[in-house]
Amino acid sequence: MHRQLLSHLAHRDHPIAAPITAAALERLLRRARLPADARVLDLGCGEAEWIIRALELHPKATVDGVDVSEAALAAAAEHAAARGVSDRLRLHHTTAADFTGPEPYDLVLCVGATHAFGGLTGSLQAMRRHLRPAGRALVGEGFWETTPSPETLALLDAGLDEYADLAGTVERAEHAGYATVHAHTSTRAEWDEYEWSWTGSLTDWALDHPGSDGDAALAAARDHRATWLRGYRDVLGFVTFLLRPV
Repeated sequence: MHRQLLSHLAHRDHPIAAPITAAALERLLRRARLPADARVLDLGCGEAEWIIRALELHPKATVDGVDVSEAALAAAAEHAAARGVSDRLRLHHTTAADFTGPEPYDLVLCVGATHAFGGLTGSLQAMRRHLRPAGRALVGEGFWETTPSPETLALLDAGLDEYADLAGTVERAEHAGYATVHAHTSTRAEWDEYEWSWTGSLTDWALDHPGSDGDAALAAARDHRATWLRGYRDVLGFVTFLLRPV
């Protein structure tokens, strides 16, 4: 199965697509203190839960969502229609790096999608190109809660420099030319809810679809669960920064 379809199926019961609760997501959006007629951009929007909630909080705002997954964008359009915000949402099927907007934005998001720009620093550099001078960036990134073992790094197919610790991650953001005005550090409970949902949703779908696709989905769910439980649980953290360019 294509990786994008696997991700879409795994997130069907957790459209936030990050180890964050709906309440924490809303607090971050409110702390952005957007103007009434805000323009918002999400680079790697998935099913667009973040920007749909932004539209609900700001009835005069308009948003652009960018993603490479057709399945996720189709789901985003359905969610937006069901919640009555379709007229203020524009969805773009393209890579985050290739997107260009006609005007700068008050808020630019990239949560759990920094790989699209080669990591946190590259993402923040790209986000700045879309921001108004007084705009905000909302970016979600992993960090090392504890130093990973060689076995964990092998499971993640990652190097030690893939992430920093939390203090180092703050430094990376600020070295990219931003000031941290707020942040949410995901809890273990948020991580567990996200991972059980990811693996469980994919397993549930696989059992309902016997055959080659079901077998592939079930294998992916089991591999992911093993990597989490035997590898990065309590090792890899997740932080979502609210930043201002300086």
